[in-house]
Amino acid sequence: MIRRHVVVIGGGIAGLAAAYRLLGQGATVTLLEASPRLGGKLLPGEIAGVRVDLGAESMLARRPEAVTLAREVGLAEQLQRPGTATAALWTRGALRPMPKGHVMGVPGDAATLAGVLSEEGLRRIAQDDTLPRTEVGDDVAVGDHVARRLGREVVDRLVEPLLGGVYAGDAYRISMRAAVPQLFEVARSHTSLTEGVRALQQHAAGRPQSGPVFMGIEGGIGRLPLAVADAVRDRGGRILTGASVTGLRRLPDGPAADGRGAGYGSADAPGPAGGRRWRVTFTGRPVEEPPAQARSQGSGDRALPGAAGGETVLDADAVVLALPAPAAAGLLAAESPEAAAELRAVEYASMALVTLAYRRDAARLPESSGFLVPPVDGRTIKAATFSGHKWSWVADEDPELFVLRTSVGRHGEEAILERTDAELVDVARKDLHEATGLAATPVASVVTRWHQGLPQYPVGHLTRVGRIREHLAKLPGVVVCGAAYDGVGIPACIASAYAAVDRVGGDLGDVAAGGPDSRHPVHGARDRAGQ
Repeated sequence: MIRRHVVVIGGGIAGLAAAYRLLGQGATVTLLEASPRLGGKLLPGEIAGVRVDLGAESMLARRPEAVTLAREVGLAEQLQRPGTATAALWTRGALRPMPKGHVMGVPGDAATLAGVLSEEGLRRIAQDDTLPRTEVGDDVAVGDHVARRLGREVVDRLVEPLLGGVYAGDAYRISMRAAVPQLFEVARSHTSLTEGVRALQQHAAGRPQSGPVFMGIEGGIGRLPLAVADAVRDRGGRILTGASVTGLRRLPDGPAADGRGAGYGSADAPGPAGGRRWRVTFTGRPVEEPPAQARSQGSGDRALPGAAGGETVLDADAVVLALPAPAAAGLLAAESPEAAAELRAVEYASMALVTLAYRRDAARLPESSGFLVPPVDGRTIKAATFSGHKWSWVADEDPELFVLRTSVGRHGEEAILERTDAELVDVARKDLHEATGLAATPVASVVTRWHQGLPQYPVGHLTRVGRIREHLAKLPGVVVCGAAYDGVGIPACIASAYAAVDRVGGDLGDVAAGGPDSRHPVHGARDRAGQ
């Protein structure tokens, strides 16, 4: 059987997971990444000689996709649970223990929020049991619905910082159906929101889960995409970095032109007499890194011929677009202007991480994983993670240092990122000092900006995603996946990739070497990080 050739565009965790799954199904795969590196928002780095994550630093373990993939690509022994699960809120002038017994900030019992809310705010929650039913329709903003039922103080002091930690967005715009689906079902089925949360908690108590909610990887979550990339290469997949895709065109029915470009065609691809469906055009100076085993034997990266800054074409049976929505829109504009218009409407938030390293004896901080900051308090930082407490491997890298990081910026607050690195470090230190008393001077700092880094899920987001996929269903062999669709967490991105591969497998029919029964089931289509 001729193996089908699939091009994956995008080298973040979604694109890499898609390539890995395709190869497992017997396809021939070429992955194209415009930047010089792989991993997207999973970025390994270092500060003062200590390895750290400069992007995402943990993954939800209550969903199986990310942990399972990590084990499959050889990281089983490096999986690590947090050293502490305690966290705090910096609100109303003090660090206060993070309340328990809530669903994304919505309590089953008002008493659990004592200390975080005022007495007036606690009394307002009690009114939920006597208020008439609030209809939610097809979707509703989390903040709007919770404020109507429980009062704005619950949203402003707890829901906002929790949701902001996942989406860097505004709780009064974020879709409950997309971001907190179990809360949406409660809102639809119960008049009282707190009563519905209690029902959820009782159900969960009858099905207790063991193990941590989140997991990390020794050396950083940034190791995951690199390990997946090695697994892709070891399976025979080709990964080209520095390959900027500029065009995607549907080929006419019939024999494909032999225009794949020197050095880029698959050995298993049909020749000029075979039929391809799609032509991908890219530019740049692509570099192909050999499999890990070849690298260990001294074989290094090689620049490929035929594309020294010029234009190269690559023909494929199918294409997986694992790109941010605006980039996917640009490539789909000619073939599906309707899908492109929907993709352009997806909004993004920008944020920055300020990573700081201190002498450990000068950084006497609370023994917790860090704290969240409600925007209503008017602080600059939105959260702080005490990496030296949270991950034992960070502390072990250099016992004399203590590493922490803070985040700044969210949707609508992009102006903060225009400040210089030094200014961002100064504002982070100022807020840390006010929150914890930390007055020492850091021995090193790293600022990482993520411009347009996090897609927003406003009311109606899932309906928009449905329309995008309806439009793309008219283009056999083209699918999309990634954080813009089914959840922003790492497991959700991987699940999105797997679902996209299975959809494209249905288009191609015989893409899997073992037939359609060799495909793995999808483990879900929506992230539940933070819930």
